[in-house]
Amino acid sequence: MLFQRRKPLDLILQTAAKRSLSRQLGAFDLTMLGIGAVIGTGIFVLTAVAANKAGPGMMYSFIIAGAVCALTALIYSEIAAMVPVSGSAYTYSYAVLGEVLAWMVGWALILEYAVAAGAVSVGWSGYANGFLAHHGVGLPDVLTAGPFWVEHVKDQGAVIHMVDGVTHKGGFNLIAFLLALLVTWLLVLGTSKSAKVTAVLVAIKIVALMAFIALAFPQVQSANFEPMLPNGWGTPLSGVGVLGAAASIFFAYVGFDAVSTAAEETKNPNRNIPIGLIGSLAVCTVIYLLVAYTAIGSMGAQPGGPLSGSKEPLAFVLREIGYSWWGDAVGFAAILALPSVVLMMMFGQTRILFTMSRDGLLPDKLASVHPKYKTPHVITWITGIFVAFFAALFPVDILADISNAGTLFAFAAVAVGVMVLRRTEPGRARPFKTPMIWIVGPLAVFGSALLFFSLGWNPTIKFFCVWAIVGLIVYFGYARRRSHLAPGNEHLLHGHGDKLEADPLVQEGPNAGP
Repeated sequence: MLFQRRKPLDLILQTAAKRSLSRQLGAFDLTMLGIGAVIGTGIFVLTAVAANKAGPGMMYSFIIAGAVCALTALIYSEIAAMVPVSGSAYTYSYAVLGEVLAWMVGWALILEYAVAAGAVSVGWSGYANGFLAHHGVGLPDVLTAGPFWVEHVKDQGAVIHMVDGVTHKGGFNLIAFLLALLVTWLLVLGTSKSAKVTAVLVAIKIVALMAFIALAFPQVQSANFEPMLPNGWGTPLSGVGVLGAAASIFFAYVGFDAVSTAAEETKNPNRNIPIGLIGSLAVCTVIYLLVAYTAIGSMGAQPGGPLSGSKEPLAFVLREIGYSWWGDAVGFAAILALPSVVLMMMFGQTRILFTMSRDGLLPDKLASVHPKYKTPHVITWITGIFVAFFAALFPVDILADISNAGTLFAFAAVAVGVMVLRRTEPGRARPFKTPMIWIVGPLAVFGSALLFFSLGWNPTIKFFCVWAIVGLIVYFGYARRRSHLAPGNEHLLHGHGDKLEADPLVQEGPNAGP
C-alpha cells in the first residue's frame, strides 16, 4: 500500500503547466535566492544555541551539517532538474514513492517551512528587542519571549530568564507575532519586491557577516578554543555534544532547497537549478565556518558562558570586544534583512499546501485564489496565523529543532526516491545526474537519520512522532478518499484552473531573489 497511487512524472508536468508562470530566472538569480533564504536566524542566532551544546566544538558541527546538506543538494539537483515544478520534496515523493509517503513528506514540510518561519521570527525579535533595549526603549520582558523560553546558565542547568538579578518569566513575544502577521499580509497582497531591493537585502546580510569576521578575527585567541569538546561528540537521542549541536545548527542551512520551489519560474531549469542549489550552499558554508571561528576565538563559547545565553550573539560579541557601534550595526542589519527569510519560508509553505490541495489531498477551498491579488489568500492567512502564534509562544531553539526534524525526514525521502527512480525509470532523461549515486544516496539518508536522532527524544522527536500520527489520521480519515488518484476521481486529475500570480519573491529582472 505504501507505494500505491503514484502520480506519473509526465502528469505532474502537465498539471503544473496550467499555472502559467513566466520563466525569468537564471543561475545567478537562483544562487542569490538560495543565499537569501539560507542566511538568516541559523547563523545570526543559533550560534548561541550551538555554543551551549558543543562549545568550541560547534566548528565540527557546522562541517557535519554542511556535509549532509551538500549530499542532499546533489540529490535535489537531479530530481529538480528532471521535474522543474513547485511542491519540492512532496511532489518528488508523489511521483516515486506513492501517495501515502508523499502525504507524510508534505505533512513534514509543514514543520520545515511554517515552524521555520516562526523560528526566524523569534530570531529576528531577539535582535529587534536587543536593539531597542540597548537604546533605552525596550519592551517589558514579559513581551519579549514566549512562556516556554528559558536561559541556560552554567552549573545551574535550565532556569527562568534572569535580568539584573530579578527573575522574569516570558509571556508573549509581541514583536515576533506582529512580524509574522505583517509578512502574511504582504503575501496576500502579492506585493512584489523589486530586483534592486531584493539584491540589497541579500547584500546587507553578507556585508554584516563580513564586517563581523573582519572586526572579530584579530581578537581570536587560541585559549578560547580550550576545551574544544566540553560535552564530547554526543550520542543519538542525547541532544548535546557536537552531534546535538550539528542537529540544531542544521537549521542554518535549511532553505537551500527552496530554490527548487522556484523551478517553474526558472529559465533552462535543467542547468540552472543544480547551479543555484549547490552554489548557494557552497557560499553559505564558507561564510558560516568563518563566522563560527571568529565568534569562538574572540570571546569563547563554552556551555553556560556569556555567548550561549545571548539572543543576539553576533551583535553581543562585537559589543563585548569593544565595537559597540558595529554591534548595533550588525543587529540593525539582521533587523532589516531577516524578515525576507520569513517571507521566503511562508511563501514556500503556502505553495506546497496549494499543490497538495490541487492534488485533492487538502480541501479545495484552501487553493482558492484571490480574485484581485491572484494569491492563495485562504491558505496564506491560515499559515500566517499559526506561524504568528508559534513565534509568540515558543523559543527559537525548540522551533528550530522541530523544523529540522521535518526537514531531515523530507531530505531522506527525496534521497530514497531518487535512488528508486534510477531503478524504475533508468531511461528517463536526466539533465543533471548525481555523481556516484549509490554512495551519495545512502550517505545522504544515513546523515539525515543521524542528525534526526541527534535532535534528542524530548521534546523534538517525541513531537515529530505525535505530528506524524496526526498526519496519518488526517490522511486515512480525509485525504485518501478525496485524492484525485482515488477511484472515481479520475476526472479531477488535471486539476482546477486556478492560476497564481508570479512568485512575489521572484520579481522581474536579472537579480530577483527572496
